[in-house]
Amino acid sequence: MTMTDEIKEVTLEEIKKEVSSAQQEKIKSSERLQLIVFKLAGEEYALSIDDIKEVVITPGIAKIPQTPNYIKGVANIRGSIIAIMDMEERLNLIKEGKEAAGSYTLVIASEQYKLGILVKEVPNTLTTYASEIDTASNIMQFSALEKECIKGVATVDDRLIILVDIFKLIEIENLNKITTI
Repeated sequence: MTMTDEIKEVTLEEIKKEVSSAQQEKIKSSERLQLIVFKLAGEEYALSIDDIKEVVITPGIAKIPQTPNYIKGVANIRGSIIAIMDMEERLNLIKEGKEAAGSYTLVIASEQYKLGILVKEVPNTLTTYASEIDTASNIMQFSALEKECIKGVATVDDRLIILVDIFKLIEIENLNKITTI
């Protein structure tokens, strides 16, 4: 047996380091995402920072008749009248008899839509990588909500954060009649 034919022994620790560095390289090479994270019924949800125009203290809301229960009404935010939606109620996260109240409103804006979403706490920002998001289609197989509305679940440390596609939710709900600019 010559020197070139020798088999090199590798320890388990060396294999772990190699795998870990390969995973870190994969994460660094994937797309960076900036998210706005907020809580609904104690769970963390997120929207892309690009979808959110601003965060404001919830102004007075005027109720509108003949709208779904989760549409709380309309509010004047910086001179624009926009529909206000309670995501906890829309996602059926509120226990009966418990009133949902939002101290803050996330103003969602695109070229077609403008909508306010009620949240109870000041939302936080989070930077993560696309590779840290599990987009497996079986995540939502037990949900009545269309699976297109959930982009995936981000795993950050010990946290699981559900990424919502708010514009798909608006389209599916046919809310464009209420939220069109």
